[in-house]
Amino acid sequence: MDSYADWLRARDDAQLRALLAARPELITPVPADLTALGARAATPAAIARALDRLDRFALAVLETLLVLPQPAPREAVVRELTACTDATADDVTEVLERLRTCGLVWDDGDADGPLRTAPGLRRALPHPAGLGPPAAELLAAYPLERLLELVADTGGHGPRGFPDTAALIETLVARLTDPGELLEQAGPQARAALEQLAWGPPVGRVAEARRAVRAATAQTPIEHLLARGLLAATDDHTVTLPREVALYLRGGRLFRDLTARPPATRAAMPHPAELVARTAAGQALTVVRLTEDLLERWGLRPPAVLRSGGLGVRDLRAAAEALDVAEWQAALLIETAHSAGLLARSSDQGVDGEWLPTRAFDLWRLRENADRWSELAAAWLHSDRVAGLVGERDERDRVINALGAEPVRPAAPQLRRAVLAVLVQAGGALPAEQIRDRLAWEQPRRRGALRDRLVDWTLREAELLGLTAFGAPAPHARPLLEGAGLPEVAAALAEHLPTPVAEILIQADLTAVAPGPLVPELARELALTADVESTGGATVYRFTEASVRRALDAGRSAAELIELLTRHSATPLPQPLTYLIEDVARRHGRLRVGAMSSYVRADDPALLEEVLADRRAQALPLHRLAPTVLASPLPRAELLEALRGLGLSPVAESPEGGVVITRPDSYRADTPADAGPVRTFAADECDPAVIDAAVRALRAGDAAARLSAPAGEPPRSPSMTTVEELRQAAKRGVRVWIGYLDQEGRASSRIVEPISVDGGFLTGYDATRAAVHRFALHRITGVAELEDGE
Repeated sequence: MDSYADWLRARDDAQLRALLAARPELITPVPADLTALGARAATPAAIARALDRLDRFALAVLETLLVLPQPAPREAVVRELTACTDATADDVTEVLERLRTCGLVWDDGDADGPLRTAPGLRRALPHPAGLGPPAAELLAAYPLERLLELVADTGGHGPRGFPDTAALIETLVARLTDPGELLEQAGPQARAALEQLAWGPPVGRVAEARRAVRAATAQTPIEHLLARGLLAATDDHTVTLPREVALYLRGGRLFRDLTARPPATRAAMPHPAELVARTAAGQALTVVRLTEDLLERWGLRPPAVLRSGGLGVRDLRAAAEALDVAEWQAALLIETAHSAGLLARSSDQGVDGEWLPTRAFDLWRLRENADRWSELAAAWLHSDRVAGLVGERDERDRVINALGAEPVRPAAPQLRRAVLAVLVQAGGALPAEQIRDRLAWEQPRRRGALRDRLVDWTLREAELLGLTAFGAPAPHARPLLEGAGLPEVAAALAEHLPTPVAEILIQADLTAVAPGPLVPELARELALTADVESTGGATVYRFTEASVRRALDAGRSAAELIELLTRHSATPLPQPLTYLIEDVARRHGRLRVGAMSSYVRADDPALLEEVLADRRAQALPLHRLAPTVLASPLPRAELLEALRGLGLSPVAESPEGGVVITRPDSYRADTPADAGPVRTFAADECDPAVIDAAVRALRAGDAAARLSAPAGEPPRSPSMTTVEELRQAAKRGVRVWIGYLDQEGRASSRIVEPISVDGGFLTGYDATRAAVHRFALHRITGVAELEDGE
């Protein structure tokens, strides 16, 4: 085949689908035709993405092809790699087929024929296998006088007669192919310098690299090498080791310490599978509870948004203290909730510049625990935000804040999947060092200090989220990693969750013990009526005056609270708890606070006298307007809190005199437009339906590219005739030839299959553009029928 585009065009639909599945970025957006697809596949960005997916051995196979003259016979590739690695011929053949599938190598259509590398690869891999260019390529830039000097200094015999550049280079290449004598002449120090470049990279920096130097006058090791052509100057400060010399120093080997198989991993002493599953499931419940607790708190008292768009350090520290977790754990919970669309920046409801739970949070909290966890886990797995960076400093020495723009790292989702895949494959816990070594083989182009840290962060975050336990992967991690739907992930977790209980043990010390996860309704009501005192295998709640008042503020009555607790208590309701609820309810609402700025109203004037007589109330301040009404310049919310600090139980009053019920979820932000269902495809995967549609579009575009309008001037016809003939063509479903004027009045020919003629426009399929288009009728110069075969 003549070109890479022709090879793509010869691929069948199944092969094109395989190529696009391996490189989904090539159809974002879909190219116009297969020629455009080939051009996009050769761009530096597309080549880099494809190379980043290759493991160490696949990359070595590709580099071998770049070293060999092209087209390279498959047998030559197999011979080179089996000679210097533990690979078998089948190993090399399998990788070659994989490279061919993803379009990094191509052939002449013969499945067993020689191979070529895709356009753009030589630019992306300038030093394949750590080798520099061939000597002929490096010497081609030398002037004739310098070539004559090199031939003389290497002991070669130049061509007779008029000096010929090609002949001189050929002579030098012959000498450099077997440079043993030249190396001996240069000396051991010069050879040691070359050994530093032998395995790559083959370039070095020296001062005055192009200075005139001869073997007889050379003083330093570098000068001896330059004088004999063992190093070639490529600019004033750079020298390059010719490929032939490097291969001689390597003993003819392309690679050293290369293996066709990934490093072996050895899992630590495994814990029982059931223990891992139960422990991870318990941690998953904890994450759900902590996330709900955090967002409930922020719904009441939302933290402010920084000018930079993130969350303040103090707010992060306060969240960690409230949840009783480390700051990095709080940052992870916050970032995960944000990625899941449960937390967003406020935009309306009179609250600006605050982080609030979204309306999606209200739906999320109604779901089963397994469903809630699956959304959080999938959001973390696919998020490009790295919570581990929170609290560190950027290159400008500024603190990286949670929810800001700084923690974004596009490589994070792919690396999380890779780490979990290694754990799942090993079937147990692995040291971080073994995981790093495995990833260094699987993704040799994605190495770096940040990636090593991302591995550590991924391991600890997976443990916190309940994807692993004791370092080993949990059973519900596998379906998530394999891209299963969220219901399937939730079902895998639900198998190991304890059955939710609807009974609690209420004790006389005003505590309640939940022996397991509670049913959602009871969990919400109990969180409203009591405070969590401790968690673990069982959760301990404590009833206090403030917690009971919180439930009454939310609209519950004393009778409803007593009935709820009686119904769900495994033992008779203790009398102290009944007294507490009834006492708080008796005092609750006797004072009413409204907005004037604010006022206090009571049916009992003696109660207001008691308030005025309290020294602590002098800071409010309060002024009597009537026997049963006091006024204050403080806002209503502040006055309510101040009166509660005096041991009273006021309620907010509306302008109509009704009680204002304060709800914990009173503030909500709009759910972000990009929230919604979490994707179930991996970062490097694409929906098969999208790939099928892309293949069809590419085929149609390719057909259109070969289609051309008839030669000659575009057709012209009267306006009424044009409209009538277009309508008839739409009825018959045939293509016609039209002339069309652009905005500058230039006429062009189009082949169009009319669909409808209405409202001054022709809607039809433009076969010359491979797209549906609307043509303004007043710009159509005329219409003509196509001859058979056009």
